[in-house]
Amino acid sequence: MKYLGLDLGSKTLGLALSDKLGLIASPYKTINYKDKVELIEELKTIIESESITKLILGFPKNMNNTIGPRAEDILKFKELLEDNLSLEIILVDERLSTKEANNYLLEGNMRRTKRKKKIDAIAASIILETYLRSENNGRK
Repeated sequence: MKYLGLDLGSKTLGLALSDKLGLIASPYKTINYKDKVELIEELKTIIESESITKLILGFPKNMNNTIGPRAEDILKFKELLEDNLSLEIILVDERLSTKEANNYLLEGNMRRTKRKKKIDAIAASIILETYLRSENNGRK
């Protein structure tokens, strides 16, 4: 089983891949988009070429556990994915994942311009890693 982690922003989509055993998450790439229909087509290509079996989509709840406008956008995107793909899509709480990704990159002394290009894929990796940890803990 190979999973694809997704961190949807207003202009970018960060992607992360799991290994075939579903144990390790790694940043894959960041896609800049203007149109979500074109984004779906690009995702279809990646899903096929990487033999993806499940999508893990970051779900940005508010700190008080409510659903705000950003989370509502994610739910609409999930519907779009479900209408166009025949894969299971799991929502994972992504509160603070982008902040955590930024901290990783700051610790690595990465310049701001490089951080900006990598942060979404790193955040997607954190989202996917969160899911993999919970999935693997359930197998014990």
